[in-house]
Amino acid sequence: MGYTGVLVISIILIVIIILVSVLTTSKAYDYKHTVDPIENNPHLDNDDDPHKSEDKQS
Repeated sequence: MGYTGVLVISIILIVIIILVSVLTTSKAYDYKHTVDPIENNPHLDNDDDPHKSEDKQS
């Protein structure tokens, strides 16, 4: 197998890698992310002023 064979195999591998990356990216964009509502977030205080918690810490 000479340079031509190596070149052909390299091009085939490059095409396969590009196709797999396009398929993976397409599948990632199709994924439906969900977000919990703000009312059910245990990490947030239900205060009206978000700066009140900063005053408590300092």
